[in-house]
Amino acid sequence: MSIEAILKQDIQKAIQQRFDISAEDIILQPTKKEFEGFYTFVTFPLAKSTRKAPAEIGQIIGNYLKNNSLVVDNFNVVQGFLNINLKDSTWLNLFDQILSDTAFGTFPANGQSVMVEFSSPNTNKPLHLGHLRNNFLGDSLSKILEAGGYDVVKTCLVNDRGIHICKSMLAYRELGNGETPESSGIKGDHLAGKYYVKFDIEYKSQIRELVAQGMPEDEASKKAPWMLEAQQLLLSWENGDPETVALWQKMNSWVYEGFSETYNKIGVGFDKTYYESNTYLLGKDIIEEGIEKNVFYRKSDNSVWIDLAEEGLDEKLVLRGDGTSVYITQDLGTTELKNNDYHNNRYLWVVGNEQDYHFKVLFAILKRLGRQYAEGCYHISYGMVDLPSGKMKSREGTVVDADDLISQMIQTASDRTQELGKIDDFESKEANQLYNQLALGALKYFLLKVDPKKRMLFNPEESIDFQGHTGPFIQYTYARIRSIMRKAEQSGIEGKLPSANYEVHKAEKELIFMLSQYPARVLSAAGDFAPSVISLYAFELAKVYNQFYAEVSIFSDPDPEAVQFRVALSKVVSETIRKALGLLGIEVPERM
Repeated sequence: MSIEAILKQDIQKAIQQRFDISAEDIILQPTKKEFEGFYTFVTFPLAKSTRKAPAEIGQIIGNYLKNNSLVVDNFNVVQGFLNINLKDSTWLNLFDQILSDTAFGTFPANGQSVMVEFSSPNTNKPLHLGHLRNNFLGDSLSKILEAGGYDVVKTCLVNDRGIHICKSMLAYRELGNGETPESSGIKGDHLAGKYYVKFDIEYKSQIRELVAQGMPEDEASKKAPWMLEAQQLLLSWENGDPETVALWQKMNSWVYEGFSETYNKIGVGFDKTYYESNTYLLGKDIIEEGIEKNVFYRKSDNSVWIDLAEEGLDEKLVLRGDGTSVYITQDLGTTELKNNDYHNNRYLWVVGNEQDYHFKVLFAILKRLGRQYAEGCYHISYGMVDLPSGKMKSREGTVVDADDLISQMIQTASDRTQELGKIDDFESKEANQLYNQLALGALKYFLLKVDPKKRMLFNPEESIDFQGHTGPFIQYTYARIRSIMRKAEQSGIEGKLPSANYEVHKAEKELIFMLSQYPARVLSAAGDFAPSVISLYAFELAKVYNQFYAEVSIFSDPDPEAVQFRVALSKVVSETIRKALGLLGIEVPERM
């Protein structure tokens, strides 16, 4: 039984015996740093039933625990907060449990399966900073859910068709002159993005020309020659025109090679990739089913709609009058396809918050259609990422490409590390590996430490600081502990538990308590779909360890039991930091 479970049971007994009432749900919380203690029980809710002041209730329960509990050493009461300290033997038993748990923080299979769909790139441009937040969230959520006992399937839906893809194709057809990634030395996805920007430049020039001739701007934007040609190109693609399809396949193949390189660089992969070109016609049969069930209705122009006023939404078009799909039609079909493929209990979409309304509509329609899996559908909404220079726009070429940003981060990591002068003995291969680990650690941590729902400002310089709330600070703490482990091994010191009468130092208690919180944080992060919970935990654990390192001597203590115990403590902390950062997709360096 865990320490928390024993404490809760003892508090229940205290309430029953001292007040003759039962308390089913006992909630414990970590004691605030400014007070003495480790676990806190709030007594305010008992005031009405006991007819006593919260502080008096705390004293009565505290005295009972001190005299009767096998784990409680002492207590203090601050108003309605009962703060509890544990016996030294309890701390040692708790650490022994952690030490002997080979799967510490990883839970057995719970019989539940989850699909996490993320990334969703377009094949007209390379991945950018916004995509990185999406990818890191999806990948980290997948790892956290797996640690929480879920069977996880990672999927990606590639947006490889539509007017935006045809814009890049048209610009390349007109201006490309046979340029290829090989001939230009430009990565394939960047090459496609180059022509997407070229389209926008020419298109805007054409609009200005038409406006100068007296045409209203709204009309000019619709009648600009390149817009009309792009629309015609889309129709040609949909009709299977061989020349158009060949161009589409060629440019997409370049992009997929580029994407693959970036995904490998950031350590992200998928179990299944869906392509919109294969799914965009899906969903029409679902619309017909919905019409038969009176879920949808036709208007006089033959378009099909649904009224979602009961759900607090409005009327939504689900099929155009000419029988062509809209995005919601495709998503209905694709969701049905995914469920038929995997039959998951939960379906998660990691998509930016500009699609909040779209997913509310999608889930509402699925429920109206009677799809049982609709209850398990959830949108992981996240805010956009801004830079100090402002908002990014793909078509204007003002985005920060993922590859360029990673290269910049690696260079910054190299500069910062060399300034410190601590890796002069590193071989170039080891140094480059370290720069990559630091760069991606900084980038991933900075983007994951913020609650997903919040819009955020990404500051590259701030993210790679070796002090403060950053990935490199935690990585540095890990590397420091690994250095301690090497020293212990060279000195023949084996980490192990001390004898039962060992007096546990306060800094050691803080460390054991922080370690003991890891499994609960994993479950919390999995339950709330929040990698930020793990990010904060890793930072807190690193901080507590550095405080421990400053307060006690590891190798110079005259008590050999203390030395061995602190080596054991350090080893478990390093393993837990590695696990926690691993859930964020962050690697740890053995030395730096």
